[in-house]
Amino acid sequence: MRLEDNIYFAGENTVASVCNQFGTPLYLYDSDKIVEQIKTFKQAFNWPKLKVKFAMKSLSNISILKLMKAHGVELDAVSLYEAETGFFAGYKPSQIMYTPSGVKFDELEEGVLKGYQINVDNLSTLEKFGEKYGNTVPCCLRINPHIKAGGNHKIQTGHKDSKFGISLLQIDQILEITKKYDIVINGLHMHTGSEIYEIDPYIEGAKVLFKLAQNFAHLDFIDFGSGFKVAYKDGDKVTDLKKLGDNLVAEFSAFCDSYGKELEMWFEPGKFLVSESGVLLVKANVVKQTPYSTFVGVDSGLNHLIRPMMYDSYHEIVNVSNPTGKVQNYNVVGYICETDTFAWDRPLNEVREGDILAIKNAGAYGFSMSSNYNSRPRPAEALIVNGVPQLIRNRETIQDILKNQIDIFQEEEIKI
Repeated sequence: MRLEDNIYFAGENTVASVCNQFGTPLYLYDSDKIVEQIKTFKQAFNWPKLKVKFAMKSLSNISILKLMKAHGVELDAVSLYEAETGFFAGYKPSQIMYTPSGVKFDELEEGVLKGYQINVDNLSTLEKFGEKYGNTVPCCLRINPHIKAGGNHKIQTGHKDSKFGISLLQIDQILEITKKYDIVINGLHMHTGSEIYEIDPYIEGAKVLFKLAQNFAHLDFIDFGSGFKVAYKDGDKVTDLKKLGDNLVAEFSAFCDSYGKELEMWFEPGKFLVSESGVLLVKANVVKQTPYSTFVGVDSGLNHLIRPMMYDSYHEIVNVSNPTGKVQNYNVVGYICETDTFAWDRPLNEVREGDILAIKNAGAYGFSMSSNYNSRPRPAEALIVNGVPQLIRNRETIQDILKNQIDIFQEEEIKI
């Protein structure tokens, strides 16, 4: 989305015309920005055996996945349903890393049957995996490196109290189980959190994996996770990807020399690849003045974008319809019967009822975390390809909300 002569454009079309065509609320993504981020990522990590695995939980639309595939990006899936979506998008099972957390063992069995790369994150599952498959099916180990990194506590996943991964302090138990069942460990994995801009946590975590790796003779790859920080507003700190890449590649090269084999270097970025590509376009339903505040009530809410309420995340908001209006402060709120505030006391160009607002950096964990709360339908999604916005998901209707419900009473009189 860009501003030219006080008019906002999305590709070759004005944002206003896109909203007229597809309606609001609308998730709108820019394919050029996604491709740009892919190229930036690959250039930063100059390793001959680099694999980028898109964390599809961030944005799992099939059209987005096909765009990723066309540019050499594979997948990281956290559920069988995500993995199946990747399969329908044209990925081979071998291109999909399956990293579940706390699931029934039969889900891993199905993942093995499908041919996905299995990533095990607890000792109980590792024991069952060994009993079932022995040395016939290799697996990866998700390690908790006990590194506290990233934004607020809710998005840190590598600290000692995190539910994710096997504690590095349990290496003796890991080795006991793998030896008992002759399990082939073909990869090690970590993910310390999101919105990390410091270099040190990545290098520290890498060194943890390098030390553990010496216990496993059949490694093919090490997955360093992701969590790279992108900017949500002017002045935000971001991950210096080039600096990180130079440092990590040097460390990895030295490790591979000592290990005696050139391993694959894996990452699983989600937010970095798609966050900045997306905006959520909403319409101002009501401008409500009180003695204390001015509220803008829009035709969306936490059912469409929950990150501001769940993580206190900041999303820049612009008034697409009135970019030259006098700046005033507003509370931008949703239409859900909860406190669903997108922004408190936010300076915006004057907002009038019917104006279109754009909520930026909504490409990651926006639609994928949406719901039907308050029996509201999920929004449509569109992707700008070669300058032209194209619909990639229909807006839901009441029929979609009701389709799986069963009316057990039908037309009969209810007697209880």
